[in-house]
Parts: sequence; C-alpha cells; structure tokens
Amino acid sequence: MSGSGAPGNGNGAPHLRRSVNAFELTATGVGIIVGAGIFVLLGLAAAMAGGAIWIPFLLAAAAAAVTGLSYAELSSMFPSAGASFYYVRQAFGANPAFMVGWLMVFANVISASAVALGFSGYLSSFTVVALAPVAIALILVAGVILVIGVKESVSLGVVFTGIEVLALIIAVAVGVRFIGRVDYLEMPLGMAGVLQATTLVFFAYLGFEQIASLSEEAKNPARSIPAAILLAVAITTALYVAVAVTAVSVLGWQELSRSPAPLAEVVRRATGAHVGVVVGIMALFATANTVLFLLLTSARLTYGMAVAGSLPKVLSAVHPRRKTPWLATLATVVIGVVFVFFGDIEDVAQLSNFAIIAAFLLVNAALIYLRYTSPDAPRPFRTPGRLGRMPVTPLLGIGLSLFMLAQLEARVLAYGALIALAGLAVSMLLRRVGLAGDEALPPRSTARQTSPGGDS
Repeated sequence: MSGSGAPGNGNGAPHLRRSVNAFELTATGVGIIVGAGIFVLLGLAAAMAGGAIWIPFLLAAAAAAVTGLSYAELSSMFPSAGASFYYVRQAFGANPAFMVGWLMVFANVISASAVALGFSGYLSSFTVVALAPVAIALILVAGVILVIGVKESVSLGVVFTGIEVLALIIAVAVGVRFIGRVDYLEMPLGMAGVLQATTLVFFAYLGFEQIASLSEEAKNPARSIPAAILLAVAITTALYVAVAVTAVSVLGWQELSRSPAPLAEVVRRATGAHVGVVVGIMALFATANTVLFLLLTSARLTYGMAVAGSLPKVLSAVHPRRKTPWLATLATVVIGVVFVFFGDIEDVAQLSNFAIIAAFLLVNAALIYLRYTSPDAPRPFRTPGRLGRMPVTPLLGIGLSLFMLAQLEARVLAYGALIALAGLAVSMLLRRVGLAGDEALPPRSTARQTSPGGDS
C-alpha cells in the first residue's frame, strides 16, 4: 500500500510520477470542460432562453459547482487515480463502485471515438480524407503521447487549451462593442425556457470531475486537486457568460438560434471577415485536445480500478522509465479504435451523459455517507454548509443529479441501465475466473494525503 489514501500499484512496479503542478491541473480542467461543445451549444440555448441566454450558463455553473465541491472534498481525502470509482468504493463497497468505474470508462472511451470522428470531419473540410483511418490515427498518436509521460501529455493539452480559450476571447473581443443593443432579460419561453436551456448547457461543464483522476500524478494533491476543480469551473463560467452575452449582442437571439456555427457567425458579423478556415483550425485543436484528455482520464481510471483489484492486475502495470500506466493506456486506446468502426455512434455517445450523472449521484451520496461513518477522517478540504451533521451541498447535488437524469430520453436510460448490468456481469466473471479480487482499502480514519515522493 502507498500512504496516499489510495493503494499502491500492488505489483512491485514504480508508482506514477508526481509531476503535474496546480496551474497545469487547472488548465487541464479548463481544456476538458471547454471541449468543442460551446462552439455549437450557443444556438440551441438561444432558441430556449432568448436574450437571457447568459442566465442558464450561471445556473448550470452553480449546479456543476455543487458536485464539484463534493469531488473537491473526496479528492482531498483520497487522492486516487480511481477518482469516482474509489470514492464510491470507500462508501458503498465493490459492486456499486465497479458500476461507476465501468460506466465512466465506457463513456469516456466511446466519447473519445466519437470526437475523433468529429476531428476527421473537420479535417475533411480542408482536404479529402477517409474518416475512420484519420480518427484511428488520432487515437493512436494520443496513446503514444500518453505513454511517453503525463507531463508531456498535460503540457501539450495546456497549449491546445490556450488555443481554444483564445478562440473564445477573440469572439468576445471583436463583439464587445455590440454589448447593450439587446434586452438581456427577454425570455420568449419564460423561465421554463431558461430552465430547459440550463439542462442543455450543463453538459458544457462536464469534465471537472476528471481532474480528480490525476490525483496520483499531482504535486500536493490534497490541496491542488480541489483548487483546480473549483478554479476550472469558475474560469469556464466567466468565459461562457462573456461569450453568451457577446454572441446575443452581435446577432440577437433569433438569428443566433438559427446559426449552425454561432461563434464563426459572431466573428464574421463583427469583423466582416470570412473566418471559416480559422474556426475550422481551432475546431481541430479543440477536438484533438478532447480526445487526448478523455483517453488520459480513462487510462487513469482503468489503472485505479486495477490497483484496487476490480480489474485484472496486469492493467496496473506502470512503465518503469516513463512512470505511466502504459497497459491501461493501451487497453483504452484499443477499445477506442474498435468503437471507431461503429461509424456514426452519436446516439451511443449520449450514454456518457447517463454515466457521468449516475456517477455524480453516487459520489454525492458517498460524501454524505462518509461524513456520518468517518466524521474524524482527515479532510484537508471540506464542503461548506451543513444542517446538523448533514452537509448541504452534496444533498443539493443528489437532487440536481436526479433532475438531470429525468431529462434524458427513456431509451438512453434503458441503454445505460443495460450497460451498468453488463458491468456487474463482467465483474462477477472476472472474479469467478480469478482475474479480479478486491484489494483491502486503507482505513478511512488514518488515510494520509500524500504518497511517497509527493509534496506535503
């Protein structure tokens, strides 16, 4: 066992290298959250919220922050690469935890495949390419970078994140002179439309939870992981609100709602320049960055589950020189490549929403449970607000998670439940054939916050 509140790799291999600083963690979080979604969500949200499009982004940010606070506390208690899986296992045991881990790995990898196909689509606007081979090449290149090292992977991701953020800042900068020309409280569908838009744009904030999967490679994770989660949500909120206000100011909500490429249209209208090529190039960086980070966090979660004994131990192998979970990375890359051959997997990729919200539900419940069962466990970060012994924020997180699940289509809920049950079957099969067996976890009340070699 390591002394991190998370088990060691358990196979005598080196530990993951603690080399990611607080700035890189925050930038990684911003890159995961921003992704490519904001480039297309604006128009859809404007149709629902009208000139008040900025309000849903604030409400969605509050909803994300509620669960973000739970992740912040739990990651400070248990800085494990297993993240959501590990927190749920500490509270509720192996089976619920395996379901969470299984769902999130599945969701992230299949989303990486879908986004890789999207990268191919953007590239095809510049030259003739075969979509599947390009998507596979992107996944393989990302896998090689991830095996080389987490520092190299995160550094590249930070550069790509800078390009994504620059695109948003440019859109705001060229359109700022239009601010004040519309009614920012106009709600064509009333508050019902604003709430509907809030549910939609909430998904533009997903990704903050994946920062926790870098806990075993972060310097001083007990402090840097919670700070990075909350800062990433705050920074993206400021960007999103600024972009929303600017976009509706330049185009008006009616025209904004009809635009298939709202940010490109905002810049074109504000400057008079044709920006299709520039926006396409930035979209390439955004999609490539998303693939890199999805595979990064999927590999860490797979590694964390293998360390805990819920997946075959071989997947907990750490490269002796690069200090990366290379077999877990290879496994996620292979699965990602396989899903590329499914072609149009947009509907299946929607299952990521189910998986992540289900994880939010159980993570918030785990925090409440641990507050009652392990009240004296070290908590370098503690979520604010409580009623007696009941913490308020995770209770709100559970309510919001149930509300978000209720917004998903029935078929998505059905498919998600089937995949969760399939995960249980896989868990039972692995145990039966001896390829998995849960390792003992460190005592909750004595878990320390750093591992050997980590900063104190």
